[in-house]
This record gives sequence, structure tokens and C-alpha cells, in this order.
Amino acid sequence: MTVTGKINWGLWVDPDGCMHWWADGGLEGYMTPRRDPKTGQHMCLERNTCAVPNTDVLFATDSHQLTSTGRQWLQQFFTSAGAFAYAVYGHTDSRASDEYNMRLSQRRADAVAGVARSTGAVVDRVAGFGERRPIAPNDSAANMQKNRRVEIVCYRYPQ
Repeated sequence: MTVTGKINWGLWVDPDGCMHWWADGGLEGYMTPRRDPKTGQHMCLERNTCAVPNTDVLFATDSHQLTSTGRQWLQQFFTSAGAFAYAVYGHTDSRASDEYNMRLSQRRADAVAGVARSTGAVVDRVAGFGERRPIAPNDSAANMQKNRRVEIVCYRYPQ
């Protein structure tokens, strides 16, 4: 019997920072936790929110185009943060419709991830949450400004 085809494989990092090996030959795939060969323990990356720039600094109002100052700040951040990989999450305040805010936050997260990739950084996850995950009530200008943010999560190897 001759077997032909291609097996795709890789390493997947779950939202908690734990690593899993996966393989898929087209008929059936599998995933298994990555374990430290010395200890047998499941290997998880250290994961922390390492930057939360306010989008008012990175973008003009109602835009996903980075300002030159915002682009420079991000380039400097991604070249010096020293993480193995990053996740980028976009957020908005509640002033527009939910659908509009979801699209805007995704485009802003994509723009930040694009800068990260241009510096050679690995971006594992990019998502826009719109107004769905506020950190403050959307009841004042100051609180709405807090909700307009991009969260950058750093994944690092455990020390």
C-alpha cells in the first residue's frame, strides 16, 4: 500500500499561553500538549498584557490609518519588547453601532498587527471586540477614552 499526500503540522498557542502540537493529514487531525522533555510538564508561555495604547494616540478619530507618531511608537515597542509572540486586541467606545465598532476595532487591530509583523514580530492572534469588553462605563468622555484602546499581549518563554 502506498500512501501519498501532505501532512500539515504546527504549534498552536491557546488563549492561556499553553502550547499544543497539531498535525492534519486531511483525513483526521490531532493535537497534543507540548511537554517539557525534562519535567514532562505542559509547556505554557508567560502571557501578560504588556501595552495598552489608547487609540486616540495611534489613530485619527473614526479611522484605522495609523498616525505617524503612533506608527513610530509601535515600531519602537515591537523591536524592544522581546516577546516570543504577540496577540493584538482592538476595542472601541459605544458611540457607534455594534456592527460598525466591531469592524473598526478589527481594522485597528489589523493595522497594529501589520506594524508588528513589519518589524519581524510573530503575531499569533488578532481580534476586534468593538464595544463589547469595556474597562469603564461609557458614561463620560474620560471613560469612553479609556475604552478606545488596543491591548497588546506578550508571550514569553518561562524563565
